[in-house]
Amino acid sequence: MNIFSTMAEDIRTVQATDPAAPSKFLIWLTYPGLQARWAHVINHWLWKKGLRGLARYLSQCARFWTGVEIHPGAQIGRRFFIDHAMGVIIGETTIIGDDCVLYQNVTLGGTGKETGKRHPTLGNNVMVGVGAAVLGSITIGDNSKIGGGSVVVKDVPPNCTVVGVPGHIVVRDGVSTSKSAAKDKEVDLQKAAAAKIPSSPAEEPSVSSPDAQREGTLPPIRADHKDYFLNNGDCQGERLEDLPDPVERAIRNLYKRVDELEAFAVKQQALDKQAERAAQQEADQIDQDQ
Repeated sequence: MNIFSTMAEDIRTVQATDPAAPSKFLIWLTYPGLQARWAHVINHWLWKKGLRGLARYLSQCARFWTGVEIHPGAQIGRRFFIDHAMGVIIGETTIIGDDCVLYQNVTLGGTGKETGKRHPTLGNNVMVGVGAAVLGSITIGDNSKIGGGSVVVKDVPPNCTVVGVPGHIVVRDGVSTSKSAAKDKEVDLQKAAAAKIPSSPAEEPSVSSPDAQREGTLPPIRADHKDYFLNNGDCQGERLEDLPDPVERAIRNLYKRVDELEAFAVKQQALDKQAERAAQQEADQIDQDQ
């Protein structure tokens, strides 16, 4: 594909994807991202022909004119577009697939610790957001997105969204990784709860048992407590056996605490009555002495 067919294809792509795109002539005249890309097509051809000094000089001229630095050795696929082009840097051994989009202040660079292939490889239909840095000889899979301001130093599988410093995957194949992890954790908790809960009340250990206390087992459930919690509030209509293990443990500990408070209240009432009787006896004794 020659420079003129490349220019025509790129202009058609911008018209189809950029709602702010004016006429073809104004796109050719006013889009520095496309101008930098077209300059690179020429410079890369010179680079492959062995005219590397001239290619480097012309790439610096393009950098001065467009604000985009693309090393003439970089390999770039079709329909490549730099939107709001300024401050973009693309290193010598970078490989970019078809239909990729970069935004301003993106760096496709090296880590400074590598030789040979030291810049990233972007698959097809990859988007790199504002201010992101993709560093080192890593691969960004097809259809992946790099969020603005991210720093990516590890490979990214296809169909993923990466954000943060360092970059981490938040969406994989259209599914949020946080939701997927939460669902897996809930399933694990339910399985653990089903394995730990005794099959019948007779098998349930007593909290007073030394073996039960030593093994960290839970106290039995009083019927009145169970009826209250499973027929009121968030637990309404649930079976205790169906609740996630942390919820079950919290409810059991609450049962235990209520029992302790009830026992303490009964004991305190007995002490208060005993003190009242002692005070009354002392008062009666004083009256008799008088």
